[in-house]
Amino acid sequence: MYEDVDKLKEEERGTVVAEPEAKGGGLFIGLILIALGIFFLARNFFGFEMFENWWALFILIPAVGSFSRAYSQYRATGSWRGAAGRSLTGGLLITAIALNFLFDLDIGRYWPVLLIILGFSLLLQRE
Repeated sequence: MYEDVDKLKEEERGTVVAEPEAKGGGLFIGLILIALGIFFLARNFFGFEMFENWWALFILIPAVGSFSRAYSQYRATGSWRGAAGRSLTGGLLITAIALNFLFDLDIGRYWPVLLIILGFSLLLQRE
């Protein structure tokens, strides 16, 4: 019996000591920030002008974090239901709003896209 307890303690120590794998959320945000820095540097030195509403690019940073969280939760559960679906929906909504500002789109014309995203979210929550 003591041997079994010692064996269980040793197995438990092995699982406690093992560190979880690092998440890639910081990697995505870091790459986004590098891309934004290169964009602004090119704009300052070469007069490169692609977007008039460049500030809307900063709205995409939380969207990337939301997509990363959704993917991590999907990998953990194997399903888009629950927290993964909510994170995915949040990322899609933020992206749609950011693209609206970035390309100076008429929100009065494209607002049904938000309804479509919310509809997909409800379908993901169905069982």
